[in-house]
Amino acid sequence: MPHSKPKETNDFFSKVYEVTKLIPYGRVTSYGAIARYLGSGRSARMVGWALNACHSDQDYIPAHRVVNRIGLLTGKLHFGNSTLMGQLLENEGLIVKDDQVINFKEKFWDPLTELS
Repeated sequence: MPHSKPKETNDFFSKVYEVTKLIPYGRVTSYGAIARYLGSGRSARMVGWALNACHSDQDYIPAHRVVNRIGLLTGKLHFGNSTLMGQLLENEGLIVKDDQVINFKEKFWDPLTELS
């Protein structure tokens, strides 16, 4: 019998996906910002796990728009190759240099303020 995630984890992952789908084109947010919005401020790492698992989801989830708290592309290895995440962000007008969003503060989307 295949191992499945506990229901709470599935619910949390689903909530992460719903918030991630709302990130506007050309904007980025952080794992921690999503965790805080969901009321789990210390769960940034779990947001990352959820996004690592979303590539098999049937819906499109723009996980490339989620970076760490200083704009680093820490999830880039989950995109099949090391440059795809940066390319996707650059295609949306973000400036990426050395795996970091240079215009991070300008392009940061905070779900706490944007969705409240």
